[in-house]
Amino acid sequence: MQPVVETLEGLERRIVISVALADVELAVKSELKKAARTAKSPGFRPGKVPMSILERSHAPGIRYDVINQKVGQALDESLQQSGLKVAGSPSLEPKQEGVPDDTLAFFATFEVYPEITVPDLSVMTVNRASCAVTEAEVEKTLTVLREQRAEYVAEEGRSAGDNDQVKIDFVGKIDDIAFDGGTAEDFAFVLGKGRMLPEFEAAVSGLKAGDEKTFPLSFPADYGGKEVAGKTAQFTIKVKEVARPELPVIDEAFAKSLGQAEGSVEKLTTDIRQNLEREVQSRTSSRTKASVMDALLAAADFDVPKALVATESESRVAAAREELKQRGLPNAETIPIPPETFADEAKRRVKLGLMIGELIRQVGLQAKPEQVREKIEKFAQNYEQPAQVVSYYLSDRQRRAEIEAIVLEDNVVDHVLAKAKVTDETVVFDELMGTSAQAA
Repeated sequence: MQPVVETLEGLERRIVISVALADVELAVKSELKKAARTAKSPGFRPGKVPMSILERSHAPGIRYDVINQKVGQALDESLQQSGLKVAGSPSLEPKQEGVPDDTLAFFATFEVYPEITVPDLSVMTVNRASCAVTEAEVEKTLTVLREQRAEYVAEEGRSAGDNDQVKIDFVGKIDDIAFDGGTAEDFAFVLGKGRMLPEFEAAVSGLKAGDEKTFPLSFPADYGGKEVAGKTAQFTIKVKEVARPELPVIDEAFAKSLGQAEGSVEKLTTDIRQNLEREVQSRTSSRTKASVMDALLAAADFDVPKALVATESESRVAAAREELKQRGLPNAETIPIPPETFADEAKRRVKLGLMIGELIRQVGLQAKPEQVREKIEKFAQNYEQPAQVVSYYLSDRQRRAEIEAIVLEDNVVDHVLAKAKVTDETVVFDELMGTSAQAA
């Protein structure tokens, strides 16, 4: 018989499940008979323990297991009969009132998946990003690569400026007491690269070898070193050397140093352009995808199961712990990371996932094998031995599933772009790449 489903708040539902005590006791007796075949007890041979003794020693545990089993079966049957799609695990609590003496009854409370209506995509507005890679970007990248391989030549009387390497001694004190990490000798760094705090670099700028200077420096409140965060220190520095950069010439040796086996400057330039174009394509695609996902999320008008949000939050906590472990943090497993920290992000991911899943189901945007292989082959071009990478991904189910998830999202993006109102957005190269341009 189909159970009566009580609607609580939001997506919460409740049903009553019951188990006959006679069925429980029948199952307990059956299990006791099985246990009697091999049971041991002091003074009795194995398999010869009297049933009265077995009932005292084994029946409570067996009865507990049987009740759990019977309740689980009753719950599964009731949920199946209800036709509801349950989100998360139901919670159980005993029902006291109106229950016959020969029956065990429980309230089962759970959440259901929401009814999802795919929005009218034709009224949605999304941005499609694009960015051109010109000769200027290639030249800029070449300059960055040269700067990374610069040699520094000490120059007497030179005033320190951006891109110069300075070698200094310094002592930092707070309340006239030197603090850990605030003292160094022959410390070298390049000005203008953001390695030091801006106030520190500003104090060094313009100094020459032999100059000394004392200046205050206020550490930001969110500075990594907690013992000095939010405090003001007095630094005394002595410049020992100012060296100008000498960039390598773009020639055969330079090309070989960057992995161009033939030493061809032309091929090196071509490789750089291709790398930049791949990175630009990846970033503009991500930008376009973000616009599509934001539009879908904005159109998602339904409640989200709290159980799914909680599960996603815990997953984010686990990922955060794993990242801390990778960074070498010794207490990564025990450091407090409240799941509530990720609640908003988790809710967004769950809601978007439900919307995308429904869109995929209704339109038929499942990843096709040929799409997955094409994506793997394209990804493999970033490696020296693409064929091995393709074989690895095709033979590993988990890795292949990761690519399938990417293809699914691509299919969703392409479908939305084909239906929605699309605004083409030209993004400036430096804005798109940010500080990562140096890594290209």
